[in-house]
Amino acid sequence: MRGWSIPLGRWMGVEMRVHTFFLLLAVVCIGLGVSEGGQFGFLRGVGLCFVLAAAVVVREIARLLVAAWLGLRLRAILLIPIGGMFAYADPESQELSTTGGAQFALAAAGPLANMLTAIALAGLFLGAGGSFDILGRPLVTAGHLLRSMVWMQVGLGVLHMLPAYPLDCGRLMRGSFARAHGIGPASRAATGLGQLIALAAMVAGMVFHSWWLIIAGFFIMIGAQIEDQGVFFQSVVDTVRMREVMLTDFATLSPSDTLADALSRCVHSLQEDFPVVRGPNLVGIVSRQRIVDALRNDGNGYVQSVMSRAFQVARPEDTLGTTIRRITAGRGLSLIPVTESGRVVGIVSVQNLMSSMSLLAEQRRYEREESE
Repeated sequence: MRGWSIPLGRWMGVEMRVHTFFLLLAVVCIGLGVSEGGQFGFLRGVGLCFVLAAAVVVREIARLLVAAWLGLRLRAILLIPIGGMFAYADPESQELSTTGGAQFALAAAGPLANMLTAIALAGLFLGAGGSFDILGRPLVTAGHLLRSMVWMQVGLGVLHMLPAYPLDCGRLMRGSFARAHGIGPASRAATGLGQLIALAAMVAGMVFHSWWLIIAGFFIMIGAQIEDQGVFFQSVVDTVRMREVMLTDFATLSPSDTLADALSRCVHSLQEDFPVVRGPNLVGIVSRQRIVDALRNDGNGYVQSVMSRAFQVARPEDTLGTTIRRITAGRGLSLIPVTESGRVVGIVSVQNLMSSMSLLAEQRRYEREESE
């Protein structure tokens, strides 16, 4: 989620991020505004981009409230121009979100919120009187932002009724197919159908000279790819065990080591963090930066005075997905020791995790080729 996205802070305890695709959308909207002419074409184009962003925010707030009502724990939401993608905080929430009732509620929340908002805006603008032409053409234009506010909500709601993954109706279809055939085949089938519909929308947009069909098709295709990668990554991390990716060649420190001795060990190690053990027992974790800061500020002392006693451990048979969730849930947590019968047999750190995963993928590819 963090790739190519900008953080917007935490809303209701959930990390919100906006994809940089919105910058591409802003360029298109500004281009439309300038092409339509007028004294404030540029500003109207910017306003049109905010109109679409507001429609996305409306649907995602509705889905966020429904998720909270269902008891689902969310870690983050990534906003793209056709909606948002949820990252769940625990496997239980992930599994519950795919059940029939919860999945239908989440799928219905977005389109329903957009349609109700459109009705409310139309009633407000028509009730205010004046020369508000709600049926004027084009329905969505930088030259008439009030009318665009209404029809952008309608358009986004209708869009998600298409059976194209990752749109809401497409999610329902994938969920139904997954219960019968498994998540892997369901994801591949839903992604293929979504990309086919996206391609058809882009071709139709070129034929009928509709920028909005082209934009919708493009983002449906991109969204399907992002979701498909997420499903693939989840399937990988839920099958890889810690014993397959943990570092077995690592250095440890003792709580009775002096900070000067510990710093000397750091010089000859690539580790950023060190397990602190007393005999066979793990008693803490300390980082090389913590050692350096303590030496600078307080002079020489002992490792036990600066080590952190708040840590989590993993077992060799734990899945990588479980460990990743522990790392992301723990603030400042950068290392998880892997223990067996109380003894540290390996470590997993954010620093080495991606390298280990890449090497593991290469190893599995080689073994598969050898077996063939």
